[in-house]
Amino acid sequence: MAETLKKGSRVTGAAREKLAADLKRQYESGASIRALAEETGRSYGFVHRMLSEAGVTLRGRGGATRGKKTPAA
Repeated sequence: MAETLKKGSRVTGAAREKLAADLKRQYESGASIRALAEETGRSYGFVHRMLSEAGVTLRGRGGATRGKKTPAA
């Protein structure tokens, strides 16, 4: 996605559909929502909403999970 959108500008119609398709393709190829937000110059919430509108099944959160601490032996 070469173009960076002007932050806060409204994206409608064919441009919105194209952006959603581009975001979907990149997300499904492994890009994170944060990386896509940075690349497009939009917020995390905007990218999340666009992916949801495009019918993408979002991945679960990554990183370490907090479970019960096991007692040290």
